[in-house]
Amino acid sequence: QVQLVESGGGLVQAGGSLNLSCVASRTIFRISRMGWYRQAPGKERELVADIAVGGKTNYVSPVKDRFTISRDDAKNTVYLHMNSLTAEDTAVYYCHLQPIATAAGYWGQGIQVTVSS
Repeated sequence: QVQLVESGGGLVQAGGSLNLSCVASRTIFRISRMGWYRQAPGKERELVADIAVGGKTNYVSPVKDRFTISRDDAKNTVYLHMNSLTAEDTAVYYCHLQPIATAAGYWGQGIQVTVSS
């Protein structure tokens, strides 16, 4: 079992920034694609960004150029730096770990991000 622990969420004003972190309990992190997802009230859980083992990144259009995903394999940690936050970014954000060539992935418990105006 892989444990994923998210941190860094909270309440910020529109236009502000937050940094989310997710630490994995196992070194399988280093051969896993890592992703951040979010689920807003009344909406489906959706991909925000992900990062491959080699460091290639992917972002959905609403967050591209505002959010940055990165990873530190020495720390088994993935980050999401969020800039220029708007109320539309308010959601529970989930960390996800997907080992290469493995069907079963792992989810964190989720962390609340609330953007107020």
